Amino acid sequence: MHSNHLLLEEPIRMATILEPSKGSFFPAMTKIVGTLGPRSRSVDAISACLKAGMSVARIDFSWGDGDYHQETVNNLKTAIKSSRKLCSVMLDTVGAELQVVNKSEKAITLKEDDKVILVPDQGQEASSDVLPINFAGLAKAVKKGDTIFLGQYLFTGSETTSVWLEVDEVQGDGVVCIIKNSATLAGALFTLHASQVHIDLPTLSDKDKQVISSWGVQNKIDFLSLSYTRHAEDVREAREYLSKLGDLSQTQIFAKIENVEGLTHFDEILEEADGIILSRGNLGIDLPPEKVFLFQKSAVYKCNMAGKPAVVTRVVDSMTDNLRPTRAEATDIANAVLDGCDAILLGAETLRGLYPVETISTVGRICSEAEKVFDQDQYFKRTVKFVGEPMTHLEAIASSAVRAAIKVKASVIICFTSSGRAARLIAKYRPTMPVLSVVIPRLKTNQLKWSFSGAFEARQSLVVRGLFPLLADPRHPAESTNATNESVLKVALNHGKASGVIKSHDRVVVCQKVGDASVVKIIELED
Repeated sequence: MHSNHLLLEEPIRMATILEPSKGSFFPAMTKIVGTLGPRSRSVDAISACLKAGMSVARIDFSWGDGDYHQETVNNLKTAIKSSRKLCSVMLDTVGAELQVVNKSEKAITLKEDDKVILVPDQGQEASSDVLPINFAGLAKAVKKGDTIFLGQYLFTGSETTSVWLEVDEVQGDGVVCIIKNSATLAGALFTLHASQVHIDLPTLSDKDKQVISSWGVQNKIDFLSLSYTRHAEDVREAREYLSKLGDLSQTQIFAKIENVEGLTHFDEILEEADGIILSRGNLGIDLPPEKVFLFQKSAVYKCNMAGKPAVVTRVVDSMTDNLRPTRAEATDIANAVLDGCDAILLGAETLRGLYPVETISTVGRICSEAEKVFDQDQYFKRTVKFVGEPMTHLEAIASSAVRAAIKVKASVIICFTSSGRAARLIAKYRPTMPVLSVVIPRLKTNQLKWSFSGAFEARQSLVVRGLFPLLADPRHPAESTNATNESVLKVALNHGKASGVIKSHDRVVVCQKVGDASVVKIIELED
């Protein structure tokens, strides 16, 4: 993978651009989060998604009930076993999301320049004149001239399936709006977004808590995507709630930044969260178009320097209905990779799109090509400068391992870890080669039963760019004797050879603990 690495500044023969890309066991270093739904929830469909490059399965509780999503996750477990591809589970909360309730599911046609009134849902029928919503306080939150967008999942205000409204007046609990574009809304539920308006709803709703405490606990979710995160306190409250739910105390919280309120408090949110999801659908409405790229680059940079995963959404909307992305979308994916993002999140494209597998495959190929021209040297220097001196012990070991791997043109870095922290620190420096994270399980007890840690740590690395986990045999602790170290290393090397990442005469950089010391060593493989 590293041998194809080049810089955009280097002269490139244009003809070489047309040469087919070489296949790899790892489709790309950048990870892909796929939202599972009607078009992608069968065992066969999920298996195909895993083989195409999906490493995180997102379950969106904005729609569907626990039983429906349980069936999907059961299918995911079956697909993981049959495909032998590891995949983690992300539960996406509903949060402070406003929704239009269309119980009859009849199509609703809205015409430009007509008026429609938004009213609190009290069981009334949705129509072209009245739209019931799940929030009684909208009339108190908006004022004349405010902008409201609504649609089924995708809403940009320019599609025939979403609509842009302008608040004309408030009448009691109702909000009278002027329709700015003609559209036909279909389905039972439409998302509503009031641009730059504070919505007085909790970030973690009672419904979210019920889902997490039942469905989330049952499935030991790896990630919680905290929708509409607006303050650091939102993350702290979610973490406190998870800490009371046994195994979910290990669940990582990804703050979903969806509006200007979250943007304003970004730094303190990043400090509390385990990762960030840049929800560009809603952000693209809240922010002026010319500011969207600036927020993305700034936010991804901050995540990179903090060593926390940055996930970018809404990259190939057009592939919901089309087999190929637009030119702008293809470039957008590449730019997200060059900015330094860890993962691309696919929503409607895999949830209800016509081509979920092809979408994952296409995004993976674009990511892989972009990674080849990622300026690792500049990124490395910038990260080292940001960290400053003196470095912590682990930070020094991680940066040294990456520097050594690049200097000797290693094919892979192998890192032994129990918590996953050492491997994530190595990935933070964005090496050009894959990092095999060998997770060593640890025996633990709650005084009632014995259990092994490690599974969470392995699955949670599946959202980090360049990290590829391998769960080691718990009988071989990484910090014990040389004999057991060599045994685990042999397993890791065999895995690398089987996947085609490591070949004869390749050099491999190994990062591990020997006694109380952390060691970086370089080995050259024989035939």
